[in-house]
Amino acid sequence: MDQVVADLRRLMSLQTGDEKHDASATSTLDVLAVLYERVLRFDPRRPDWSERDRFLLSKGHGPMAFYAVLAHAGYFSEDELPRFLRRDGILGAHPDRNLVPGVEVSTGSLGHGLALAVGVAHALRARGLRKPRVFVLCGDSELNEGSNWEAILYAGSRPLGNLTLIVVDNRSGAVPMGSIAEKIAAFGWSTTTIDGRHHNEIESALRIRTDGPSAVVAVVD
Repeated sequence: MDQVVADLRRLMSLQTGDEKHDASATSTLDVLAVLYERVLRFDPRRPDWSERDRFLLSKGHGPMAFYAVLAHAGYFSEDELPRFLRRDGILGAHPDRNLVPGVEVSTGSLGHGLALAVGVAHALRARGLRKPRVFVLCGDSELNEGSNWEAILYAGSRPLGNLTLIVVDNRSGAVPMGSIAEKIAAFGWSTTTIDGRHHNEIESALRIRTDGPSAVVAVVD
């Protein structure tokens, strides 16, 4: 994994022009690397494969690590990365599902991704697709949005064992939240807190599938 992460950092370095979100993107890199390298079921040759796992980047305002991971996975050529934020490229400041192969939903405005993921998890069950899982990544500051807690409240009372929320906690919130995992668990979720830089720990936590929704809080200091 160390070599994978090193290559992803190289791919991230090809994207310039949004330095104010460097830290926001970099804090997600290890989790995304493990998710795509060791956990997710996907086929870049068939982005619409019905049995694929779904990943939603709710933290869409910092997409550079996500774009690097998608290029590394083979969804598009790394030659596209230097065109980040350019009019002749497909990689915008927020991921666009209509332009970027491998992007499930267009995101960027905070507080929307988790509710969308709950809907996707329901839709997969309604279609009789039991194997695909839905992963959604939020930032800790994003949990200040009430819409996320409405989604957490709702999903906690449903048998959505195919739904996993990943919270990358880089302690960027203006208001200290204490234990995020304990707060989410109070709504009926299975939760765990891990070291967001420890690859084996990330993999073990993300592979667990429970009867109801689960949340993994990855602390990145």
